[in-house]
Amino acid sequence: MKYPSPDDIAEMQSRGFDISMIRDADEKSKRWYRGKQVIDRLRVAFAGVTLGDGVGLYQAQGLDDYAGQEELDRLRLNDEKHDWSRIPAAALNECHSSLRFFDPEGMRFHMPAFLIADISGDFHHGVDYHLCNPGDRFSLLSPQQREAVRQFMLYIAEEGDCEFSRPHILRALDEYWTE
Repeated sequence: MKYPSPDDIAEMQSRGFDISMIRDADEKSKRWYRGKQVIDRLRVAFAGVTLGDGVGLYQAQGLDDYAGQEELDRLRLNDEKHDWSRIPAAALNECHSSLRFFDPEGMRFHMPAFLIADISGDFHHGVDYHLCNPGDRFSLLSPQQREAVRQFMLYIAEEGDCEFSRPHILRALDEYWTE
């Protein structure tokens, strides 16, 4: 994750890091705990979700590239369809524009993978834009899944480096991702 874990702090202590660096890491570790809570909530809320007939990750990339039906069918063969947690962060980064091309089933399936990779610091493109401009792509989310996404939104709204997107995130929380 982006923030130091208790194991990271213990290793710093064992290696003799300066006490001020350890205190700073300890303060930042509060974000690690909060991120872990959100990740755990996402894992529970989206457990067992499969792609079904939804648009897959590489298939959506093909849609972005104006691929024909034959190519889209070929791309879908490479898509993970049963366990979103098996999708590597490298594939999410490679296909980051797929977020614009998912149908509701595809979005429900891929959403936790993108959100967890973002919290972990492994997704380098951000998902806040897509969550702030929802449309009907989130129509299949259960109340538990909506709440897990809401917790993610609250988590990223607290980030110091989201000054530009914070007003949009807060608006989306008030208007769409309500409790």
